[in-house]
Amino acid sequence: MASTSSPSSLAALRPVRTRSISPENFDGSPSGGGRATEGTGAEAARDLGQGWKVSPSVDVKAGETFTLADIDSAGVITHIWITTHTDHWRQLVVRAYWDGSEEPAVEVPYGDFFANGWGVFAQVDSQMVAANPHGGFNSYWPMPFREGARLTLENTSDADARVYYQVTYELGGDHGEDAYFHAQWRRSDPLPEATEHVLLEGIEGQGQYVGTYIAWGVHSNGWWGEGEIKFYLDDDDPEAGFPTIAGTGTEDYFGGAWNFDVPGEGYTAFSTPYLGMPQVIRPDGLYIAQQRFGMYRWHVADPIHFTTGLPRVDIQALGWKSAGRYLPLRDDIASTAIFYLDRPATARPEAPSFDAMEIHLGSGPGPHSPAGPARA
Repeated sequence: MASTSSPSSLAALRPVRTRSISPENFDGSPSGGGRATEGTGAEAARDLGQGWKVSPSVDVKAGETFTLADIDSAGVITHIWITTHTDHWRQLVVRAYWDGSEEPAVEVPYGDFFANGWGVFAQVDSQMVAANPHGGFNSYWPMPFREGARLTLENTSDADARVYYQVTYELGGDHGEDAYFHAQWRRSDPLPEATEHVLLEGIEGQGQYVGTYIAWGVHSNGWWGEGEIKFYLDDDDPEAGFPTIAGTGTEDYFGGAWNFDVPGEGYTAFSTPYLGMPQVIRPDGLYIAQQRFGMYRWHVADPIHFTTGLPRVDIQALGWKSAGRYLPLRDDIASTAIFYLDRPATARPEAPSFDAMEIHLGSGPGPHSPAGPARA
């Protein structure tokens, strides 16, 4: 993929132009910013007038889809900044469409896309995604396109969402050999007995897998991360069960070791450029009855290349039972898989719905827990 700016290339002169779309310049046009005379900030700017933060945000109406950006020429999105209230993090769906495709390449809940899948803020200090206090979400994934791009935000809830955002991109450049950015979300809640959670399947074409985020909710006592992640590449047959890449454990894949357990401190959050577990939600002894974790792994320095397809990526959920035996778990696992592909659309799961995304953070034993239904 043709690179955008890096420290070694910042001094290079390139035949591109920078543009930025926000509520203050909806189409990114030259000299188009600050022209609004009405908007969400009009009342606050009534003494100052045009040019004084008249339109800093938009209201995405309940049940509606708002177009964040619509670009009609070749380029590459280099940065996205966005924020809204935490209530909406698992109610909004981010989508991206490349080169006029009617099918989205990106279709992920808002919070999960920015490594914050639990509706509770977690600081993320990584190269590709930064989540800063309090809910300032940033993406630095390069998103190239040859003819155009469209980014949308769907509000699946029954309440309006006020959203502030800025999409920065380069116009021009040759992206004929670049792959398209894709992101897919899947959730198992609960994971069926003795089965793997699927992150991706049925992907055809050439590309590279570059990132995983998982919001993992534990439905049982004890350690939960013995399971291996497996990448079935090209001609690998998932039914045979023998992938080209097989990991050694969940915490190993996300860059930790030994249960993420620092002696005397327990589970310990961390965030680094390429991998981390920035979120550890512990039971509070009342309503928040189960452990919750958020983990990311960006394959930036070590992308996983495939030539003809990615038949399947899956991860096991394993703990321990008596006599040193593995215990298959029935946890709540929501994954976001990020990859580049030689085509703008591919096989994808059913679109996230309000019910499918809902967080049962403090549910305790109930229909989403193997402990059975709650009793009055």
